[in-house]
Amino acid sequence: MNDLNLENARNNMIKQQLRPSEIIDDRVLNAMQSVPRENFAPEAYRQIAYADFEIPLGSGQSMLSPRIEGRLLQALDIQPDDDALVIGTGSGYLSAVISTLANRVTSVEVDSELAERAQQRLKQQGIENVSIVVGDATRGLDDYAPYDVIALTGSVTEVPRLILENMRVSGRLFAVTGTPPAMQAVLVTRKNANEWESKDLFDTELAPLENGTQSAPFSF
Repeated sequence: MNDLNLENARNNMIKQQLRPSEIIDDRVLNAMQSVPRENFAPEAYRQIAYADFEIPLGSGQSMLSPRIEGRLLQALDIQPDDDALVIGTGSGYLSAVISTLANRVTSVEVDSELAERAQQRLKQQGIENVSIVVGDATRGLDDYAPYDVIALTGSVTEVPRLILENMRVSGRLFAVTGTPPAMQAVLVTRKNANEWESKDLFDTELAPLENGTQSAPFSF
């Protein structure tokens, strides 16, 4: 597939996947259209990078489908002065898109090889406001916190308390919680120093975040 066909595929992603899924925020649509998804996909999947499914990355990880990414971004309502955290860098694509919407992005990946590849892709795209960190975000990221928006790219049984503590007051967090087949995308907002509010968004299923099932439950 040549560059023109890939551009057409990118436009079709907007028209045929995102808009029909009620993703109507122009900032989100423009951000996803501006970042070439094919440059973050493994070479074997480059030509189908805009298809509506998760793309395998190896190590049991995958790129989220465009539809889930769009709904995640719209729910977080990212503002230009926001500091963002992505937990589960994967290919680096979601971090790249968020970088066009936010002030800066910290992107954490437990797999060092995936982190290195993502860093290379971001550099090739000239993206300078994303910092890749190799580590386990479920253990907390006090050195980099707090954040206005947090996105978890893998599911968790419950959102770990240490991650919730990394949010600023009025901060927003997107996660998929629960266990198959009863999983739910949620938006968590920090109301004050000691209170968080959770809103159910939609039913979905997502592979687990590494160590995401080991945290103690947190009740809102």
